[in-house]
Amino acid sequence: MCGNMTFEENLAKLEGIVSEMEGGRLSLDDMMKNFEAGKKLVASCTQELESIRQRIEKVVSGNQEPPQVEPLDIV
Repeated sequence: MCGNMTFEENLAKLEGIVSEMEGGRLSLDDMMKNFEAGKKLVASCTQELESIRQRIEKVVSGNQEPPQVEPLDIV
């Protein structure tokens, strides 16, 4: 997670950045700052989702003999 923010908080912040950028009222410099902040938020959310996917696969594989993992399509 980015700082102490939850996945949901990161996602909400990302949605706000996208909305602000789509508004068309930002300067090029502000657009670039938002783009950079958004990219960090996307990386944080992706990392969190990957961690959750791995945890799910671990739980699923722990209940079967022999362990079988089915991919989780989260995209």
